[in-house]
Amino acid sequence: MALAATLATLLTAAACAQSDESAFQAARTPDGNPDLNGVWQAIGSAHWDLEGHTARMGPMVELGAIGAIPAGMGVVDGGKIPYTPEALQTRDDNRQHWVERDPAVKCYMPGIPRATYMPFPFQIVQTPDALMFAYEFTSSTRVVRMDRPGTEADLPSWMGYSLGRWEGETLVVDVTSQMPDTWFDSSGNFHGEGLVVEERYTPTGPNSLLYEVTLEDPQVFTEPWTMSMPLYRRLEPNARLLEFKCIPFAEEAMFGEWYRRDESPEEEQ
Repeated sequence: MALAATLATLLTAAACAQSDESAFQAARTPDGNPDLNGVWQAIGSAHWDLEGHTARMGPMVELGAIGAIPAGMGVVDGGKIPYTPEALQTRDDNRQHWVERDPAVKCYMPGIPRATYMPFPFQIVQTPDALMFAYEFTSSTRVVRMDRPGTEADLPSWMGYSLGRWEGETLVVDVTSQMPDTWFDSSGNFHGEGLVVEERYTPTGPNSLLYEVTLEDPQVFTEPWTMSMPLYRRLEPNARLLEFKCIPFAEEAMFGEWYRRDESPEEEQ
């Protein structure tokens, strides 16, 4: 009986916590919308693999344990991305050759949603008509337009075309016209040129957001699929984005045999 009472108490507490979280109301900007301004970051291993995975060897054995890929429980609802049989073969082949093929290795802009959960912070700057998202990785940016419903991009781009709207406490962003070259992670998960992304940013506390994503691409997936994860505000004093212009780190990966590393004075002698 004591055990049953304890379990009942824990379940009641969990239900109350969930109710309190869903009822949270964020601080407001002067125009009355939820205030999402700040520096945010995902915590986890989704940038390595969206699906659940065990720890595995990294691409450079010289780095030993610190270069290994950590395990992750996955962020895909249902556990698996619903690839078509042909697309699944492509994903598996990508996974075998990810160091050579992953666009992020070569410092390409990561696209949406990958930019959100890479191991780098990003900043939201909010106005009534638009929100700017600035990402530390590759110094990428995108603008979410709140005043252009129904418009379309003239050309595809690496970070896509983003249109936003408010649904109560939630910022909803529809992203289209992304380059088909971006990946979702470093495990070969990919999309085609028909990708349509819906993002949902919902405050769950003063320093946390629930990030939910729905992805649709009939040429690659058998059905739309979703994933979700928490985002956290960076709370250290003077939190800000720092510079990570990664091209100098990627030149050898990009140019291979044509790349010449600068020699040190000792080497020249």
